[in-house]
Amino acid sequence: MTNKVKVEHTYKSVWDNLNKIDLSSQTDKKMNLTYLSWAWAWGVLMENYPEATYDFYQADDGTPFCKYPNGTAEVRCRVQIGELQREMSLAVMDNRNNSIAEPSSTDVNNAKMRCLVKCLAMFGLGHYIYAGEDLPQDTKAEPKPKAEPKAKEEPKAKEEPKTEPEEHDEGWANTIVEGLKITLALPNTLEQLNGVFKGNKAYIDVLEKKHPAKYTEMLELFKTKKEEIKNV
Repeated sequence: MTNKVKVEHTYKSVWDNLNKIDLSSQTDKKMNLTYLSWAWAWGVLMENYPEATYDFYQADDGTPFCKYPNGTAEVRCRVQIGELQREMSLAVMDNRNNSIAEPSSTDVNNAKMRCLVKCLAMFGLGHYIYAGEDLPQDTKAEPKPKAEPKAKEEPKAKEEPKTEPEEHDEGWANTIVEGLKITLALPNTLEQLNGVFKGNKAYIDVLEKKHPAKYTEMLELFKTKKEEIKNV
């Protein structure tokens, strides 16, 4: 009988593997920042490291975030791949990236999934997406020669940000549903469950249009979780 050889991951081997994966086609641009869908990020991680796990900070009283004296809060996430682990924190923010005082369960849930994606970036997955976002706007640069004044251009129509990935094949649908299965383990109240639904509405709408079987499967997951919460 041949014994299976256990693969020992190192931070370098994981980084070299994940950092070379191009996820640029799965990103959205909002308020000058680039976002990567958590469902895509987690799906890619599972394809490469199916043993990976994650968990979020929870206070002794059960509060799922760290609260500051001024009422604002941050969430904290830890991702583990084998014996390796990374941690990340993220402020609970509104759609203008301002900290929220007394955040709702929806705000906290959205921050958690953004924090998860950032934590994955610490392993190399989509790391390049966040490069430079923490730099001040007035960083010094080499002086440039003055350009000739140009004629005033008509303002361009503002482009609407993408809310869905451009490709929605069967693999995409499977990734979304599998990601939702993981996320649905988190809500403990109907309000939190509703927050998960609203936070993933764009993806759910695509499932309904292009993958009705997966859409039905996804609805059953939400119904089952709803009954589970009601019966607690």
